[in-house]
Amino acid sequence: MKNLFDIAGKVAVVTGGSRGIGAMIARGFVENGAKTYICSRTIEQAAETAETLSEYGDCIAFQADLSSLAGIEKFVGEISAREEKIDILVNNAGAVWAAPIDDFPESGWDKVMDINVKSVFFLTQKFLPLLRESSMGRVINIASVDGLSVPQFETYSYSASKAAVIHMTHVLAKRLAKDNITVNAIAPGAFPSEMTKVVLARHKQMMLDQVPLGRIGEPEDMAGAAIYLASRASAYVTGITLTVDGGWTGTL
Repeated sequence: MKNLFDIAGKVAVVTGGSRGIGAMIARGFVENGAKTYICSRTIEQAAETAETLSEYGDCIAFQADLSSLAGIEKFVGEISAREEKIDILVNNAGAVWAAPIDDFPESGWDKVMDINVKSVFFLTQKFLPLLRESSMGRVINIASVDGLSVPQFETYSYSASKAAVIHMTHVLAKRLAKDNITVNAIAPGAFPSEMTKVVLARHKQMMLDQVPLGRIGEPEDMAGAAIYLASRASAYVTGITLTVDGGWTGTL
């Protein structure tokens, strides 16, 4: 039972991999020997992260707008031109919008749903030919604890979108098992990222008070969870949501 967590030689795609949780996962993959493609809306940001991560292994950057089907197909086409298969797809790219319920705009609803829900489904769909070429394809959807419990902040479309991702993970896991593809989700709690920067700056102590382990998540926490779900160690695990939150939601 050696090397259960070995992902060396695997090919991975991490959307939104230029910063935050995506960058944490991408670094974990690269440092453990996986050839890793990352993307972001701006090539400059993705290229900067890829340059940093290339000190540890093989990381390639692409620009991608995943809010539209055209952008998704363009990105998948670029990867398909370089690879005959991918082993790991991490659907991490996401957006958030906060506003009081009386003022919450349709644009804020649509933007979040397009990135957080629609792109997860259609990226998985379009990458299926490459995932099917893997000996065991892995899809890892990045959800949130806000999809499991009622958030304290008025992020209506975000929490709804993450709940949708969690249920979509169940559905895709059942449908894709016949292709030897596992589909799981990670629900992060409080981690440092661009998305949580303002909240942590204003409410860090309040959030820490709710975390039994008494700290904010660290890059190794997120990378470890993703490596587990990407490796042989989780070969008999599909359709689950792995909560990585220091005990937050499990002790409410």
